[in-house]
Amino acid sequence: MNTVLISHSYFYKLDAKQWRFKQPYPPLGTLLAAAVIRDVGFDVSVFDTALADHPTEVGRVLKNSSPTFFVLYDDGFNYLTKMCLSVMREAAFSMAELAKQQGATVIICSSDSTDHYEKYFVHGVDYVVRGEGEETLTELLLCLKDGKNIDEVHGLAFRKNNETIVTSPRSVMRNLDTLPMPAWDLIDIEPYRKIWKEHHHYFSLNIATTRGCPYKCNWCAKPIYGNRYNTRSPQKVANEIEYLLQKFQPDHIWMCDDIFGLKPGWTKAFRNEVVNKRLSFKYKIQSRVDLLLEEDTIDALAESGAETIWVGAESGSQKILDAMDKGTTVQQIYTATQLIKLKKIKVAFFLQFGYLSETKRDIDSTINMVLDLMPHEIGISVSYPLPGTKFYEKVKETLHEKKNWSDSDDLAMMFESTFSPAYYKVLHRYVHSRYRIQRGINHVRHLVRKPFGVTKSSLRMILSMVYNTFISVLQSRQLKKLSRTNGNS
Repeated sequence: MNTVLISHSYFYKLDAKQWRFKQPYPPLGTLLAAAVIRDVGFDVSVFDTALADHPTEVGRVLKNSSPTFFVLYDDGFNYLTKMCLSVMREAAFSMAELAKQQGATVIICSSDSTDHYEKYFVHGVDYVVRGEGEETLTELLLCLKDGKNIDEVHGLAFRKNNETIVTSPRSVMRNLDTLPMPAWDLIDIEPYRKIWKEHHHYFSLNIATTRGCPYKCNWCAKPIYGNRYNTRSPQKVANEIEYLLQKFQPDHIWMCDDIFGLKPGWTKAFRNEVVNKRLSFKYKIQSRVDLLLEEDTIDALAESGAETIWVGAESGSQKILDAMDKGTTVQQIYTATQLIKLKKIKVAFFLQFGYLSETKRDIDSTINMVLDLMPHEIGISVSYPLPGTKFYEKVKETLHEKKNWSDSDDLAMMFESTFSPAYYKVLHRYVHSRYRIQRGINHVRHLVRKPFGVTKSSLRMILSMVYNTFISVLQSRQLKKLSRTNGNS
């Protein structure tokens, strides 16, 4: 029997920021790949590293199972893997080397190895699956099992006769409904449930309804699913949610698509499936403000259980949005946010500072937009040059020696921007401080209207407001000093 041990290289405990959030999700892409290769007859097991302490833990499993093939298949639905964090790259190197020592054929599919396959060959990797991986991995494993030539397998990089061979790219899958259910039975869900329940008092699981993104934001890399946009049918998605609710009883679902519900009519059809099946759950999505403003979209989301919508607001400056090729307007951000709130759905903003040509005025516009609209949450980053993007090409001549963040809290500015890396570090904290101050002010106003609504949570919010008022003054002074250092006013 040809046995396959499949794993991935994202460790929550090696990413302090994400581990602090205590919102871990199972490796959906890994479990789906496991299901695909199991369906063609391989004996498959999964070593889930998400909650493991260290990459060397795979060594024990490798010794006990002695797999024919060891596959590192990163979860392409997790945006953190797209960032190619160096701590996870080192983890992948370590795991590949351990597998090679045990005599396994080592295969990897990930964003980082797609872009930097030569680095992985040095650490024991035999084959790199480039791009979307299920079909390529299946064909590769069947060829290796049967001793067939792999030179014509699309989507591969490998070494042969001391030469690197890169085969032609594989087209992305269009009919996603042909894929099986992820192999949920191959991992233990209970540790995930325990963490969620202890820290958030509810349990969330993840599914994917789409692949790819057709929009042209020039800083966004798409090494796995590309610029095409393919969807699963609303019926298939509703069936999977029904299965998860019955099998694991999650309270909440994260739809981990780059963009949810882009295909015309999809969101309404999904709403109808949920209503007809009488499914009861809350979910969060990522979307675009222009898409949300299409007729009845927000209504359909509310009626199917949408609880939180994350939007790529990015900036409150139209100049910056245009420079990014974002294709949205500041006015759309305002309108969509107000409509979402009217439907009692939480709205959250992804914000990005440090893009080329950004000035203090652009930064102030973004801060003012946040304080005007007061989203439920904000996620702040600095512009990150990913290989293969137009943005990377624009800044590659000014890239610093550091090419990757070590973890998701690194926030290093890796190219020459308007302000110094130190400025953006302080700005990140300052925007959060201003946000917490405004949240406290809004809460005080609410308590004035309803004085009997005081809770421990509201008291903490008010104390946070007082604390951050003091902190923000210090941060503002730091920013002014760093701004002068840069020669900007």
